Amino acid sequence: VGQLREGVTATDLTLTITQLLRQKGVVGKFVEFCGTGLSQISLPDRATIANMAPDYGATMGFFPVDEESLRYLRLTGRPEALVRLVERYCKEQGLFRSDATPEPEFSDVLELDLSQVEPSLAGPKRPQDRVPLVQLSRSFYQVLRAPVEQRGYGLSEAALERGRAGNDGIGHGNVVLAAITSCTNTSNPSVMLAAGLLAKKAVERGLRTPAYVKTSLAPGSRVVSEYLDKAGLTPYLEQLGFYTVGYGCTTCVGNSGPLPEEVANAIAERELVTVAVLSGNRNFEGRIHPAVKANYLASPPLVVAYALAGRVDIDLSSEPLGRDPAGQPVYLRDIWPSHAEIATLMERVLSPEDFRKTYARIEHDNPLWNALPVPEGTVYEWDAGSTYIQEPPFFTAVTREVPPISPIFGARVLVKAGDSVTTDHISPAGSIPVHSPAGQYLIQMGVPPAEFNSYGARRGNDRVMTRGTFANVRFKNQLAPGREGGWTTHLPSGEVMTIYDAAQRYKSEGTPLLVLAGKEYGTGSSRDWAAKGVFLLGVRAVLAESFERIHRSNLVGMGVLPLQFKAGQSAETFNLSGHEIYDIHLDDTLQPQQTIRVDVRDADTGSVRSIEMICRIDTPVEVAYYRHGGILPMVLRNLLAAQ
Repeated sequence: VGQLREGVTATDLTLTITQLLRQKGVVGKFVEFCGTGLSQISLPDRATIANMAPDYGATMGFFPVDEESLRYLRLTGRPEALVRLVERYCKEQGLFRSDATPEPEFSDVLELDLSQVEPSLAGPKRPQDRVPLVQLSRSFYQVLRAPVEQRGYGLSEAALERGRAGNDGIGHGNVVLAAITSCTNTSNPSVMLAAGLLAKKAVERGLRTPAYVKTSLAPGSRVVSEYLDKAGLTPYLEQLGFYTVGYGCTTCVGNSGPLPEEVANAIAERELVTVAVLSGNRNFEGRIHPAVKANYLASPPLVVAYALAGRVDIDLSSEPLGRDPAGQPVYLRDIWPSHAEIATLMERVLSPEDFRKTYARIEHDNPLWNALPVPEGTVYEWDAGSTYIQEPPFFTAVTREVPPISPIFGARVLVKAGDSVTTDHISPAGSIPVHSPAGQYLIQMGVPPAEFNSYGARRGNDRVMTRGTFANVRFKNQLAPGREGGWTTHLPSGEVMTIYDAAQRYKSEGTPLLVLAGKEYGTGSSRDWAAKGVFLLGVRAVLAESFERIHRSNLVGMGVLPLQFKAGQSAETFNLSGHEIYDIHLDDTLQPQQTIRVDVRDADTGSVRSIEMICRIDTPVEVAYYRHGGILPMVLRNLLAAQ
């Protein structure tokens, strides 16, 4: 209900909705947005909200088709016949909404008053942890001191003192990355033009970004670049360092590139908690940059504002962003564009013809890509020397006959983790550290560190990706206390080693592996390698308090068994340390969501306890996937059977 206040953006609304729905709990739910306030929300703003569905946990978030949908189709150059077809079809199917349409019956309804939404950021570790703009400074100081278990940084007084800004101007809370990036925000003209207008006004007042802030702009499409050019805003963004670095996944997925050497050295030497502010939709630990510990999501104009301020320990509602050449303070309110300014500019620079022109030449705009040689033939010829694409071992053990479902006996725990383990923790997409197992593999293959690229770029090479599983630099495995990164303790030897090396040792010993975890296991991106990687490490089952929907499905698709503790129970309930030996009782009668007995044997005393867990194979077709050892073996067997 209601409408957004002046100065509030679609991003602020989206972060508010993400917090609200995470608190409600909508995993596995369809979320439809309804109510009188819909008419106040543009289609690009709706897309921004819907695009955060994985981050608020829903199966999907969607809006009904209405006049705004048709207006957007026309704006983006769709043929009028198509627009009329969409309208007619949706009306005939009862899918078209107007203010006179009765509300559908829902299982549950939450109400959000749009007039109560306020400028916000989210962070520093999760997208649902919204912080009002006016509280960010205070919140940041609190999170510096808060224990790690409470999603803080647990800094001592000595560490806080060490982090005060030095001669280089860098200390705790300084913004070292400011990125207008991600599919969620950079295709939304209202916030992109707002960022450009704010940059223009800042430059006109003589403001500049501090030298230690690395800035970048990754538009959602070439159309965005064109309307920023048409509006005359690109030069102002560039004067503040927001040059276009490309189109696609950049800083939001960890592809920010290195920090300036002096900045990186200052962070490392003084163990600083520095900050990235970005207009992305995910800010999980270690995702944005391995050296940057605090990451805040914000609207594109707020990204520009914090780049100018150079720090987050500032109340932008009452403290100046900086001073103009005359020494006069410049406040955020002085340069923040009004809704009317943005709307007027949108009307001037957005036209159907712009979209039609850009779409028409889409295949000719990247000659380098078009010039790449493409292999021909029906069968791909694997190159044994390639460090980008290798033949994966997913089919090496597949037999023609479907094996019976069998128990998992004598399993050891490879990883024991807490709540909110993300797919970024499990399978990072960003830079590859030199001393990581993946980095060492690339060096052995003759790849210099400057050419490592990223995990995401090398996801066609299982040798890299398996070594990168659980290798997030901020991952905390309780079997390697006091360490961050991909470490574990091999059992029963007690040796601390990398998770990859331990997995290889367990494999040579014939020991199946498990993961123990808390709530919301697998939250975040739908990253298939988070399931493929654990499978290739030899993990046969994941025991958790709850699973994020997409990752649970991906685990089953790789033949990894998801087991869920019963309500009110957890690894802590049963005092599971991860040092035990586990037997999981399965057979060929497996049914969706049946109760499974897990026997836990104390490795020292031999005493056995039994735990009843819920099998989170949820449907008959998923039982079939698991029976085959995953979707890929099932597809292969079906193809062979059809021949």
